[in-house]
Amino acid sequence: MPGRKLTRAANRSGTSPLRRAIASFPALFGCLLLALAFPARATNPDALWNIVHGECVPGQLQHGNPSPCTLVDLAGGITRGYAVLKDLVGATQFLVLPTARIAGIESPQLLASGAPDYMEDAWAARRFVRARAPGPLGREDLSLAVNSVYGRTQNQFHIHIDCLKPEVRSALLRWRPALSDNWRRFPALLAGHSYLARRLLDPDLSRTNPFLLLAESSPDARAHMGAFTLVAAGAFFAHHPGFVLLAGHADPTRGNPGSGESLQDHTCALARHSPGAG
Repeated sequence: MPGRKLTRAANRSGTSPLRRAIASFPALFGCLLLALAFPARATNPDALWNIVHGECVPGQLQHGNPSPCTLVDLAGGITRGYAVLKDLVGATQFLVLPTARIAGIESPQLLASGAPDYMEDAWAARRFVRARAPGPLGREDLSLAVNSVYGRTQNQFHIHIDCLKPEVRSALLRWRPALSDNWRRFPALLAGHSYLARRLLDPDLSRTNPFLLLAESSPDARAHMGAFTLVAAGAFFAHHPGFVLLAGHADPTRGNPGSGESLQDHTCALARHSPGAG
């Protein structure tokens, strides 16, 4: 992630220059590791935007071929459309990206009245994950994740679609009865980090804007959306399909980049062990 993004995020939080400088080191170190693994994408924060805007959309419009994307949906026009792209990491991970220019979770466009429901689009795109999985996947095996500005390398908003880590799935099942319609601290750490959690009785995310739910949770959340990561994990509540929403707050000074993606398993072990389809 570019240093200027770190600086802007720190300025919004009201921290001192010294604290901002200290806070930047863990995040920059994480970006360095990502750069070593995926040099083209990590060194170019606009790589995803260039793929969608420069290749997928023109290919769909001119030839009816969205390649290298798997799908480009422009039913609502380019400003409201989205693309589905297979991520380089893992066998089953896909991304959903707007065809409009939206930087990330901090973007006001996501909270605007009548904003496209990209989370609904991403949940519908889970069929691509299932198609590539080595075994059956139930609702409770799958998740959507959006990283904070500290936990991403790209400046085009994108939603990660993939399997949950088995231990995360187990923790969500164990503590699911304790969840309510209000945000509260999740009783256990997930991938080593603390999250706020709530249940959501919306089977396909068509009636709810999870980003707005996060922004309305507190004045701090609305003012500093970029410091949050958001995860929607498939769930059942008394046999009614819904989601467990998880919101984490980045703290780079303590090694927490705010990456909800860390709750996902890009090897999709759950499909191999098949805990059960739902």
